[in-house]
Amino acid sequence: MVDNLAAGGRHHFTSREAQASLGISPAAARNALNRLSKKNFVASPARGFYVIVPPEYRRLGCLPADQFVPALFEHLGLRYYAGLLSAAQYYGAAHHRPQEFQVVVARNRRRITCGEIRVAFFARKRIAEVPVERFNTPRGTVLVSTVEATAVDLVGYANHVGGFDQVATVLAELAEQIDSARLVAAAETAPLSWAQRLGYLLERVGADDKTGELKAYVQGAARDLTPLLARASHTGGSRSPDWKLLVNATVEPDL
Repeated sequence: MVDNLAAGGRHHFTSREAQASLGISPAAARNALNRLSKKNFVASPARGFYVIVPPEYRRLGCLPADQFVPALFEHLGLRYYAGLLSAAQYYGAAHHRPQEFQVVVARNRRRITCGEIRVAFFARKRIAEVPVERFNTPRGTVLVSTVEATAVDLVGYANHVGGFDQVATVLAELAEQIDSARLVAAAETAPLSWAQRLGYLLERVGADDKTGELKAYVQGAARDLTPLLARASHTGGSRSPDWKLLVNATVEPDL
């Protein structure tokens, strides 16, 4: 069955499809799949969902995440996109490779462990409005947040990607590819405070030429002073009038 699927260009299947293909009972199908799993011929990143593991990936015990996450979410009927540091890799920030593949979804999900592959999920409101691009993989395509949406999300989830020092470092690497108008469109899908922090950090890494339209958006919409670091003291520190931001933390990018 596995060989037939692979020969036909299929890289994934469900337990029900396996049962139907083999013409056996659900229990017998589970036993057959367990035997294949022990040999690392197949892997199951989610209940009832299996991927075929070719020889070059058997040491991992699973397909790389970007090669099965799209099929899994199509199977689940849910929106997703590769985001944060995983998305940044697609735009050249490769040396910040995370230990887990980072996926943005509409609602919180448990992490996936499939062999040595780890997938972490981050819940994002208004996910349907976040701009994405398609990138090719050896087994199809994967949805990835645009470089502008990636910049927005990195700021919004800074505590999950190593803090603002790390975020600023990645932004410095992404800045040249950022389009000012598309940056505003991406920022409008997120809380305004993310845009305020993002503008300040872009200027901090010398990307002032990318912030003009974002600054106009912030100044037209922001009513309250926002702290750079929400968990730090909201007293003291300097102020950035352009971004209506209380700079209550020091950011030291690794440039």
